Amino acid sequence: MTVKGAGRLAAGAVTVVMLAGCAAVPPPVNRAGEAPATPQAAATPVPPPPPVAIRAPIVPADREFHYDGKFIQGGMVRGKIPSGTRSLTFDGKTIPVADDGRFLIAFDRDHGEQALLVATLSDGSKVSKTLPVAKRAWRIQRLNHLPKVSQPSAEFQRRRPKELDQIHAARAIDTGSQGWRQDFMWPATGRISGVFGSQRFYQGEPGAYHSGVDIAVPTGTPVLAPADGVVTLAQSDPFTLEGKLVFLDHGMGLNSVFIHLSKIDVHEGDHVKRGQKIAESGSTGRATGPHLHWGLKWRDARIDPMLIAGPMPKR
Repeated sequence: MTVKGAGRLAAGAVTVVMLAGCAAVPPPVNRAGEAPATPQAAATPVPPPPPVAIRAPIVPADREFHYDGKFIQGGMVRGKIPSGTRSLTFDGKTIPVADDGRFLIAFDRDHGEQALLVATLSDGSKVSKTLPVAKRAWRIQRLNHLPKVSQPSAEFQRRRPKELDQIHAARAIDTGSQGWRQDFMWPATGRISGVFGSQRFYQGEPGAYHSGVDIAVPTGTPVLAPADGVVTLAQSDPFTLEGKLVFLDHGMGLNSVFIHLSKIDVHEGDHVKRGQKIAESGSTGRATGPHLHWGLKWRDARIDPMLIAGPMPKR
């Protein structure tokens, strides 16, 4: 069989077609059983492409706040920050965050209708949340026939500045206590004789509102720690207004104060556990009768113990 030209085969020959990436196919034979005169060169096999890596789906970071509590005047809320948070502000002020991402906020008695929580993430972006703060109706007494409390005595004016300095210093101490994470209990059980936020107006002029809750109990009633804490002030020498008092730091800027005490069982620096006896109730200081006054404060916000401890247990 004669080859008439490059790329052409004799009559009856079959053209060989090579597919890229396929193995070489042996040349066909003609009708006489002979191989073609000019066989095609064997093609170099093309290696298969490398396998494509299959990645797991990317789960977006949790960019939401999580809360436990009510947004209400005098209330307290525990929460958790969005993942990747670098700093946290509440109403424009930086607040601390625990190592596990937990934080604490509270609303003063006269807080406005909204609060702003802003987390700045590690990439510089921000997660903002506007919180609606429920208003409350406070117990108001209008005493139009009585003037406001008379001017303080010279003795009061002499002693009071030092007492206030001690109170402010005690509240500023950060002991690292973890009591703020716990469910708070009542420090004493009894009739509630004074509620948080109540206020008197004397001939139209407002007096200071009641900053805690009063529990009517006899002198000598045990006072228990409502949550774990560290004693930051234990004053056996009665103050002019508060009498004998104890301050407990619960951590994260939250602290308790117990005033009008008759006896104190703890010392400054003591670590106490929830339910531990710390004092006994009384009527020292400016008090009209034996009772326990329990006040709660978070940073600059005075908050309602009744919202934190829940209903008073039955005796």
